Amino acid sequence: MSLDRLKSLYREVILENANNPQNHGSLADADYQTTVYNSSCGDKLNLFLNLNDQNEISAIKFNGEGCTISQASASLMTQVVKGKNKDEAIEIAKIFSKMAMGKDCSKDEIAKLGDAQIMTNIMMFPVRIKCATLAWWALEQILLGKDEDEEND
Repeated sequence: MSLDRLKSLYREVILENANNPQNHGSLADADYQTTVYNSSCGDKLNLFLNLNDQNEISAIKFNGEGCTISQASASLMTQVVKGKNKDEAIEIAKIFSKMAMGKDCSKDEIAKLGDAQIMTNIMMFPVRIKCATLAWWALEQILLGKDEDEEND
């Protein structure tokens, strides 16, 4: 695939997920919720999720204000991890962060990202890395039991 086609596909996926986000909203009966911020651009993301008896993410929603990249990434993240168990979701979030930071990832690791692997192009825009990783960081924060309402540094 040519670089121009890849960039075009990247833009299409980002815009589709930002304009028509999946799993957008809130869960009134959420088992877990957190709010995270990106002070560099003002993004705010609220993440809500439920784990079932098998420790799988049975429901996940997000809302908040933010740029196109943060909203699209949150939409993609919710689609990828819904139905995954806690350990799988943590692993996927770590892979996404590793990839976004430009570290080497195997093809198998990238494949675990599903449709979110299109975000690998975020490395071309270093100022957008925090925007792209905000939702994934919130997921890790919930699943690893970190304090709520923290800034994504």
